[in-house]
Amino acid sequence: MAATAPDYPAQFLKDTDKDRYLATLLVPADARVAVTALYAFGADCAAISGRVREPAPGEIRLQWWADALTGEGHGDVSQNPLAAALLDTLARYRLPAGPLLRLVNARRFDLYHDPMPDMDSFEGYAGETVSALYQLAAMVLNKGEPVEPGDAAGHLGVAHALIGHLRAFGFHASQGRVMLPLSVFTAHGVSESAITTGTDSPQLQAALAQLADMAKTHLDQAQAAAVALPRAVRPVFAPIGLLRLDWKRVQRQVQQPFAVPQATPDWRKIAAMAGWGWRFS
Repeated sequence: MAATAPDYPAQFLKDTDKDRYLATLLVPADARVAVTALYAFGADCAAISGRVREPAPGEIRLQWWADALTGEGHGDVSQNPLAAALLDTLARYRLPAGPLLRLVNARRFDLYHDPMPDMDSFEGYAGETVSALYQLAAMVLNKGEPVEPGDAAGHLGVAHALIGHLRAFGFHASQGRVMLPLSVFTAHGVSESAITTGTDSPQLQAALAQLADMAKTHLDQAQAAAVALPRAVRPVFAPIGLLRLDWKRVQRQVQQPFAVPQATPDWRKIAAMAGWGWRFS
């Protein structure tokens, strides 16, 4: 049975970003629709690069989102169920549109095959594409009010992005893409062409191990910041539990960087996030 318009964002998120969908099940029911709307918007923007063969159609889709967020969309934007849910969430919780506009702009990087140049650029990209969603979701759980200076969301966004791209390293390499900071690889004597041609080496594994260590540091910092927050907003940070599980797999994956990563059953993902929630929230 096809999802009705109110149910569409949740079904879309489930189909497009299963981990994010499972994470919404850990937030209070009265906030779940709004958090789902934010995450579904993020998932749609992230998926655009995989749905287009050339940058131009992707640019058009991203511009559509930018216009919708600024009220300049053509036609009745509310007829799009993802946009309707997102705009309702922004209005209901008085959330700023600025972070979402910056997310749209950051996702333009995904449409091109330029390598991620350095760690500063990667952290900025992660902050705008991942951290921003955690921050806004935390505001939803806090009835629209800011809850922290951004340390928990900031560190978690970087950890999330690093672990995700480490897991997808082989897939991106097969597409001729370097989504992790190229400067870390070149510092170890690994060229962009060595990555995109699937050339394994001790130097490549050392670079990936360094990035995994960075991810662990950010994950630890995210947890320390999250547990200092009010209990009401901590459920947003339950993905820390899943990311710890993924990080352990990344450590093993570093030894076979181009291999297809081992899938994690949904029940283990839910258990990891729920376990974090039971312990810390």
